[in-house]
Amino acid sequence: MYTIYHNPRCKKSRAGLLYATELKMDLQVREYLKEPLTEAELTALVMKLHVKPRDLVRTQEEVFRKELKGLNLNDEEWIKVMIENPKLIHRPIVEGKYKAVVGDPPENIDQL
Repeated sequence: MYTIYHNPRCKKSRAGLLYATELKMDLQVREYLKEPLTEAELTALVMKLHVKPRDLVRTQEEVFRKELKGLNLNDEEWIKVMIENPKLIHRPIVEGKYKAVVGDPPENIDQL
């Protein structure tokens, strides 16, 4: 079973969902803007992705450009920022039992 953290309004997220569906993955879709991640869930995802929390932040979002650009935050602070502003989380993220990938480009999903 895999979980895709999805935003249906995002073209890249829709492409990732389509790709995973075409692979016939046993997939649970979680629209993370409607069902936000907890701090523990996001921290676990970051660990499965093997990235720093800052690497998941979408820098093109207005809230980033106006409020966060240039700030030197630690990992815990970036997690809190993404929990408070879930639009900042790069998408889609596809999570398996032991590993997760950002599905942009969709072919990254092949790594699971």
